Amino acid sequence: MPLHFPIPNLIGMKYICLICIFFQLSVHAQNNPGARSKALGSASTALEDVWSLRLNSAGIASIERVIFALGYEQHFLDPELSTQSAILGVPIKDYVLGLSFQRYGISEYLEQTAGIALSRKYSDALSIALSMNYHQVSIPFYGSENTISVDVGMQYSLNDKLRLGTAITNPGRSKINDLSGSQIPTGISVGLAFDLSDKVLFLSDLTKILDYGMNFRMGIEYQIVKSFNLRGGISANPFRQTGGFGFKFGRISIDAAISSHPRLGYSPNLSLNYEF
Repeated sequence: MPLHFPIPNLIGMKYICLICIFFQLSVHAQNNPGARSKALGSASTALEDVWSLRLNSAGIASIERVIFALGYEQHFLDPELSTQSAILGVPIKDYVLGLSFQRYGISEYLEQTAGIALSRKYSDALSIALSMNYHQVSIPFYGSENTISVDVGMQYSLNDKLRLGTAITNPGRSKINDLSGSQIPTGISVGLAFDLSDKVLFLSDLTKILDYGMNFRMGIEYQIVKSFNLRGGISANPFRQTGGFGFKFGRISIDAAISSHPRLGYSPNLSLNYEF
């Protein structure tokens, strides 16, 4: 009797190859930092925002109300390849507790990450955060593996206009051993946020991922009116252009962004935040 082995769907394999290529080109491809940050070139190490949970958890220390946020990014205008995210920031006395969940991929390749972070302002100038992340990668016919990583972050305000930030990602070098290519990036980023005026915010980051080159990111946010902002940014490795806008209606914020990849095309991003 002939033996029959399961053969992965060829269309699914196409997407697995696409994901792997994208992962090699940008090890942060699977991380959705929210549409605001995305429009700013992901230059968010010194940004104060609930979506800082995805890049530098110290940025959530200034939250004064409970905030719930949802995000969706469609990679390269392909409806089959997307990232869905959920974020919750909860102030508790002198601390802010952050919870996050992210799902990336398709049925043939799936990455899921759940995180918990604790951030605190130790003075009007200094914020420090520690976060723990649970990572799971699933590939049919190959299995599912998981691991845990830890990140640390800090922000320091030199004055009311200039803030510095730094974040160390996965210093323990956690990795998923049994699934080739499923690595948890280890790196460090430093950045600044500078209020050029009451309406213009400038951000820049310098990031180094272990075994990869340096990446410089930069973004500008311009407040046209109190409830509407325009944003633009770039990143150098690989070179990307980003742009977007944001509306705020009372306790609801809606942010939209689009980023371009030199080889793979455009990726739209949408975020919705609600303050309780």
